Amino acid sequence: MTLSTTAPPIDAGLVASLRGLDRNGRLLFATRVLRMFGYGFLAVVLVLYLAALGIDAGLIGVILTLTLLGDTVISLWLTTSADRIGRRRVLVAGSLLMVIAGVVFALTSWVPLLIVAATIGVISPTGNEVGPFLAVEQAALSQATPDARRTPTFAWYNLAGYVATAIGALAAGFLGQMLLAAGYAPVDAYRAVVVGYAIVGLLMAVVFWRVGAAVEAPPGPAAEDGIGRRLGLGRSKGIVARLSALFALDAFGGGFIPQSLMAYWFHLRFGVEPAILGGIFFGANLLAAVSSLSASRIAARIGLINTMVFTHLPSNVLLILVPLMPTLPLAIGVLLLRFSLSQMDVPTRQSYVMAVVEPGERSAAAGVTGIARTTGAAISPALSTPLVATAGLAAAPFLLAGGLKIAYDLLLYRAFTSGRAPDERAQARRSGA
Repeated sequence: MTLSTTAPPIDAGLVASLRGLDRNGRLLFATRVLRMFGYGFLAVVLVLYLAALGIDAGLIGVILTLTLLGDTVISLWLTTSADRIGRRRVLVAGSLLMVIAGVVFALTSWVPLLIVAATIGVISPTGNEVGPFLAVEQAALSQATPDARRTPTFAWYNLAGYVATAIGALAAGFLGQMLLAAGYAPVDAYRAVVVGYAIVGLLMAVVFWRVGAAVEAPPGPAAEDGIGRRLGLGRSKGIVARLSALFALDAFGGGFIPQSLMAYWFHLRFGVEPAILGGIFFGANLLAAVSSLSASRIAARIGLINTMVFTHLPSNVLLILVPLMPTLPLAIGVLLLRFSLSQMDVPTRQSYVMAVVEPGERSAAAGVTGIARTTGAAISPALSTPLVATAGLAAAPFLLAGGLKIAYDLLLYRAFTSGRAPDERAQARRSGA
């Protein structure tokens, strides 16, 4: 099966899904933009900042791992409780945890305190979603969106995030390079970016506070006793468990080479400076943004699961090829090609999870599957950061990441290729397929 990497024209369904957003939907899109700008802003310089503080590669890996593990624990409690204690409250709380983490990282170089802030705060070393936000926002958007428009709405939602991440990466590179050129020490130049991250968290809290009560969970059947009830899951717990195991494997692979470590690898391998790093990841995230709009159209033709697998497999082969490129332009070219495919599975994955679980369990389901991803990603940086900094082993994280993610694609296809989402089955019956 051949899939074009060129984004098709934006069709009427995609436009309608965006125009149909109400005030709450627009506010949720705004917080997505703010948050992903902050994540992209920080990811480019995070490892460079910690290294400039004098922290060795092994400890940096521990900090990154504990950052993701802490996000996992906090997010598990917040997302599985969101439908009971209030989605807006959870979103505001998560924003304040971003502020706390950013302020502590900016004010101290004492490793134990950094570890505490990394564990209880919300920081994204990957440039991707962490914390409770994604799960709760997905549930709120699904509640306000007809099934037929859910995947296009998620495509726009992800496009907004990718563009914001790209601009954040570019802004961080520009700001860091400007301050370095003005004579600031590297640690002070990178610290300015960390302070900016804390400001983004504060702005998010203000916007989330303005979201209306219509985003709160609808009443539904009570969850069964046992672990399902503690996680906010009832009838959906079986499929959520299977998907969570697979998503954890995918994220474990991706965690070997998050964007912050990619930036560090380019800096070590080719001597790339912050401004160029910002440009590289601006382009990478912009390609991911444009390609995400293709996901809903491809899914309408071949199904959500097939779209997830057949766009993800070639991107993982390209990831393996990045460190094998002998020159900087070739490495950048392969990386950009990889980003043009790698994120098409995201809106389809999100839509599939929302489609196959009970409406009243969507926050919990998105939270549990998201936590599985964060947990998988949390383990890898402690293993890969020393490898990136070791001569002769710097390519290993790319190879491990690509190989594990390919295994995920094959297992996902085997487990779910015959299972359509309910709205896909309904559409097939209407069309006689």
